[in-house]
Amino acid sequence: MTMNLFKNLHAMKKISMLIMVFLLLVSTACAHESKDAKSSATGELSNMKISIQITSESGNHTLTAMLENNSSAVAFYELLKKGSVTISMRDYGSFEKVGSLGKTLPRNDTQITTSAGDIILYQGNQITIYYDTNSWNFTRLGKVDGVTQAELKKILGKGDVTAVFEIAE
Repeated sequence: MTMNLFKNLHAMKKISMLIMVFLLLVSTACAHESKDAKSSATGELSNMKISIQITSESGNHTLTAMLENNSSAVAFYELLKKGSVTISMRDYGSFEKVGSLGKTLPRNDTQITTSAGDIILYQGNQITIYYDTNSWNFTRLGKVDGVTQAELKKILGKGDVTAVFEIAE
């Protein structure tokens, strides 16, 4: 009887070991698959470059921007895949141009201090381009490339502007 008990315990130990090895292999495979999916998504996000055609009192200007890695920026990019988006923007507070998007995007608001060139989603349905600083709960969509604060102030001018957002070629 002791021998049978010993054999049964040995068999149970083998089965337990096989189950543990199986679970380890499955968890390793899932972790690898998750990492690949994240890399793929990040690769897509790293290519979210847009252009912005600005028409203002100072003329016509083309800016480029890289979008952020958040669901708001992805939703904005997906919107731009359907075609360009034109926004009439007005000055607000002598630090930004703001205009209605005409749609609501998901928000990822955090307390931030903007800087010149920040493209911000405000209240989920307004787009702003900052040419100076402001602190508030905002969702950062992206950042204009290679333009100084002084250049951006000149491009955006003092009056209303029209901004056409589209995917950069």
